[in-house]
Amino acid sequence: MSNDNEVLLDKGKRNDLKVKEVRREGEPTPAFKGASWSALLVGVVSYFIGLFNANMQLNEKGYYFAILVFGLYSAISLQKAVRDKEEGIPVTPIYYGISWVALCVSIALMAIGLYNAASIVLSEKGFYGMAFVLSVFAAITIQKNIRDTQRAREKD
Repeated sequence: MSNDNEVLLDKGKRNDLKVKEVRREGEPTPAFKGASWSALLVGVVSYFIGLFNANMQLNEKGYYFAILVFGLYSAISLQKAVRDKEEGIPVTPIYYGISWVALCVSIALMAIGLYNAASIVLSEKGFYGMAFVLSVFAAITIQKNIRDTQRAREKD
C-alpha cells in the first residue's frame, strides 16, 4: 500500500515540474521583453488617456494622435533600416534617409505643437512629451527584441 502512495506521490511531483526553456545566446531575457512591452503600453495608454481627458478640440486631439502613430512607425522603420545596414542587408539610401527624416519630423512636430499650444498648461505639455518619448523608445526596443529573438532562433 505504501508503494502505491509513493508512486502517486512521484507522479504528482512530475506534474509539478516545469520544463524550463533555455534562452538562446543573443536572445533578450523575458524580463527585458516584458519591460519593453510594459513601457510601450504605459506610454501609449497614458498618452491616450491624456488626449481623452484633454480640453482640446477634436482636430487638436487628432493632430497629437497622428504624431504619436507617425513617431512610432518612423522609429520602428529607422531601427529596422539601421539594423539591416549593420547586418549587411541592402538598404537603399533613399529609404534610410526617409526613415531618419520621418523620425526627426515627428519629433519636431510634437515639439512645435506643444510649444504653440496655448490651451495646454506646462505640466500637460511635459506629460505629452514624456509619454511620446517613452512610447517611441519602447517601440524601438520591442523591434530590437523581436529581431534579436528571431536571429537567435535562426542560429539553432
